[in-house]
This record gives sequence, C-alpha cells and structure tokens, in this order.
Amino acid sequence: MPIKVQSDLPAKGILETENIFVMDEGRAMHQDIRPIEIGILNLMPVKQDTEIQLMRALSNTPLQVDLTFLNVSSHISKNTSSSHLNKFYRTFDEIKRKKFDGLIITGAPVEHLPFKEVNYWEELTQILEWSKTNVTSTFHICWGAQAGLYYHYGIDKKMLEQKMFGLFKHSVLNRKVPLVRGFDDEFYAPHSRHTTVSKEEILSNKELTILAESEEAGVYIVIAKEGKQIFVMGHPEYDRVSLHNEYRRDKEKGLEIDTPKNYYPKDDDTLKPPLQWRAHCNNLYTNWLNYYVYQVTPYNLEDAELDFCI
Repeated sequence: MPIKVQSDLPAKGILETENIFVMDEGRAMHQDIRPIEIGILNLMPVKQDTEIQLMRALSNTPLQVDLTFLNVSSHISKNTSSSHLNKFYRTFDEIKRKKFDGLIITGAPVEHLPFKEVNYWEELTQILEWSKTNVTSTFHICWGAQAGLYYHYGIDKKMLEQKMFGLFKHSVLNRKVPLVRGFDDEFYAPHSRHTTVSKEEILSNKELTILAESEEAGVYIVIAKEGKQIFVMGHPEYDRVSLHNEYRRDKEKGLEIDTPKNYYPKDDDTLKPPLQWRAHCNNLYTNWLNYYVYQVTPYNLEDAELDFCI
C-alpha cells in the first residue's frame, strides 16, 4: 500500500530504504482513487520514531492512505523540534470540522499521572468525543487505549507493582471477529507500561469484547461498537530496537529497570534482539484498515453516516 505524505517528511526517506512504498503528494494527485484518510494523534515523546513505526505498519494493503499527523496544542514537546511540528503536524482546531476514515491515538509517557492531571487531558477528551461522530474507527494504543477506556466507559487504569516491560505471548480468544483474522493461536507483542486495566471491569461491560490476552501481560486487544473503537494495550508497532532503546535510556539515567522479558537472546543485552512480532503487527493493522475502515466508509467521506456494523 502506498503511504501518502509530504514529500520532505524525514520518515519518508528512511522507509524508502526499507523498500516500503511511500508516495508523495504529486504522484498521489494523478491516481483516480479516493485515498483512505487516517489521522495520527502522536503523543509519544520522540515523534519521528513513532511516525516511522506507524507508517511501516500501515504499508501492507493495496489501499492508498493519506496521513495527517496531529499534536495537542496544550502541551509543548521537549523531544521534537517546533520546526518539525509546525511543518508536518496539525492541531485539533485545524481539523475538527473534517471527517476521517480512521484515527490512531498513540501511547504517552504520562502513566504516573491520573488522567485528569495530564496537562492536555481536556483537549484529548474533546478529540475522543469528536471521534464518535467524525471518525469511522479509532485505534487506541497503550496509554491511549487506557485513556479511551476511561473516557468512554469509565474503566480506570491501575498501577502495577513492577513495569510490564518486554515481549509477551498472547492468545486469541475469539477467531470470528475480523480484527484477529489470520492470527496464529499464540503470538508475541511488545509491552512497555507501568499501568494496566481490569479484565473483570471490561468483562462486566456488555459493549466491550476482549479479543486477545496474555497470561503475563493481561488484556491485550479490546473491541467496542463493532469496531468503531479498538483498544490495544501494548505496542505492536515497535521496531526491533524500541525496547532496547528504552532500556538503555533508563539505565543511563540510573533508574531501576529490569532487562525486558523474552527479548534478548539468553537475556544478554549485548546481543541483537530477534524481531518476532512484525507479522502480527502487520496483520493487525491490515485487518483494521480493511474490515473497519475501507469496507465501511463510502466514497464521499463527508456524507458518511458513521454508525456502522460489520
């Protein structure tokens, strides 16, 4: 699938070296098809890394995807330059009258704070509310998933005694749902978080269905409203060295951090970690784009009725 982005976005050149088809605006204008409009609310600190990871994950169907990167105006990023944000990102005020086929809300390193103490919480709740009427399907990741469950369903996050950090085995619970179509019975996915959600609280809500979980890491994929809302508790988009970089960063800061579980060969952090979750990640995002975005929205997105079922 060609990913359509601005021609000078730095991530474009990196992905092209990986043989991923990234289309600039000029070429896209000559294709007589409607691109799928996907917004990415990027709350991660190093935004360029997340751009690459998500663009890579969205690049495996024949669809043309037009990406709009979003950031919150109520928070000043310390790890991404203002010039990058001003050039490649838009604010909610700039797009709130627009409709999107899909929206991705990333994780964020604010788990230690109650949701309402996050300095951009009010703006995020506006976006979450807006997504009900202006987005066909919203894909929430890690802290973004916990925030979505809290806002939409009142399920609060819970602090863990020890950070959930590493690569964990998961099982599929309901094969008949298209989001997990093609998944192996067991698959791996990365997690990096200090908080979790209650399985019992999710099961007690009839609007929510758990599709995959891990004995160690807990609930992994939750779906609501026939796919209008999807919540993924881990980081399937992470690349080979994401956990490694987080581990090294925390060690250099003198923080207490265990070696990421099931990640390094023989738990030796001097060895290259094998990439064991890319196929699952690609399958997950491809299924989302196909079954919950492309198959649902009409050609004229502005006329879309966004209540749907599959």
